[in-house]
Amino acid sequence: MRIRVTDVLELLAAGESEDSMLEDYPYLEREDIRACLMFAAAGADRPVLRTAS
Repeated sequence: MRIRVTDVLELLAAGESEDSMLEDYPYLEREDIRACLMFAAAGADRPVLRTAS
């Protein structure tokens, strides 16, 4: 079984605790949740480009 990264992130954003998620999804591991957060952080890390004024 699998759970999408977006599902994990949405649950966390809604205030769901890691422990609660691990109970509800027994195939999920704490490291999986951390990996989702790392994936999201990497996706949000974009350079800021300045335009000439």
